[in-house]
Amino acid sequence: MALPTRTLGSTGLTTSAQGLGCMSMTDFAYGPADEQESLATIARALELGVTFLDTADIYGLTENERLAGRAIAGRRDEVVLATKFGNVFRDGQRGVDGSPAYVPQACDASLDRLGVETIDLYYLHRPDTSVPIEDTVGAMAELVAAGKVRHLGLSEASADTIRRAVAVHPIAALQSEWSLFSRDIENEVLPVCRELGIGIVPFSPLGRGMLTGTVTNVDALAENDFRRTNPRFADGNFEHNLQLVEVVKEIAAAHGCTPGQVALAWLQAQGEDVVPIPGTKRRRYLEENAGALDVALSDDDRARLEGLRPAGDRHFDMGFVERDTPART
Repeated sequence: MALPTRTLGSTGLTTSAQGLGCMSMTDFAYGPADEQESLATIARALELGVTFLDTADIYGLTENERLAGRAIAGRRDEVVLATKFGNVFRDGQRGVDGSPAYVPQACDASLDRLGVETIDLYYLHRPDTSVPIEDTVGAMAELVAAGKVRHLGLSEASADTIRRAVAVHPIAALQSEWSLFSRDIENEVLPVCRELGIGIVPFSPLGRGMLTGTVTNVDALAENDFRRTNPRFADGNFEHNLQLVEVVKEIAAAHGCTPGQVALAWLQAQGEDVVPIPGTKRRRYLEENAGALDVALSDDDRARLEGLRPAGDRHFDMGFVERDTPART
């Protein structure tokens, strides 16, 4: 089976029209994982034509990349493989390292864990607000010249940072949170990406699960589930947002599909330069997500959905990284 394809940016990176976020496949943010089911989910993704896989060196503290590497062993040519660097844990503290010296170290370590010779799309996971973006992207460009990376990407970058990065090397994609419940990038970032020919890879396109209609009780989430600290899941905000999900459910019922498929269909309809990467660690949700490509929303559906206004800010980790990096001196 083959899904439709889309091209990200102007650098010729073609991917499946929907990708697979692999973060939850190792214990990291959404409770315990099942390795065998995760491996089976990736295998099923390739069968369905979901060939754009997204991981990062920080997920599972490097274990996620190892898992992805095991999953694609012997099938490398079937996959468009994306990973990220820059988020680090050192001395028990989380930080960001976009220093030029760290870039090749991080890349070589990812290549080794993934068991591949080349990464298709290599993102800076978060802009380092202590390092000029020109310096970080300059070091990333050297990876392209060396054949270790094919295309470069940024994640959660501001409009100014994106402009300055592109002046150094073409950027194929920006990965940022975008969903019916996270519309921030539409103000400044999305227009700049389209002006510069940069594709958009939305993460958390299902509102961290809330838009699927399956999360109805925060207390039911695992103790280590990151959503317990997310403002949109906080008391008061959560109840308001569940009411908005009822609108999504109504539209889903009219189309004979699931709320999650409606949320993905809305995002996929935003343009041919948009490739969402819903994350899952289970085959049944992967299959449901892929089915969203068959859902066609009406203009009225889209107007109702775009009128939804969730309560609560994005998670604090997302907000502070949208600051610009320092000017190059």
